Amino acid sequence: MTRPDTVRFLRTEPTMAFPEGRLLAMREAQLHVLAPDGWTRLAGTRPTGATTLTRQDAEDWCEREGWDLHLLDQVPTLA
Repeated sequence: MTRPDTVRFLRTEPTMAFPEGRLLAMREAQLHVLAPDGWTRLAGTRPTGATTLTRQDAEDWCEREGWDLHLLDQVPTLA
């Protein structure tokens, strides 16, 4: 039996366009941002100032921002 892939969630610093910041997810060393059409892969490294979130914090962020909680389970894998 294999363990499920670990997903780490982060939040970017607030901006005028995104007062609550953007939700990021890291899986298999690949960074993704939650966008209107789902998770979008980002090139590069973790943004400066991004803070680590627990799964519960990510769920709370989704609820505040009106995102479906099931998206947290749909972070793409490299395979």
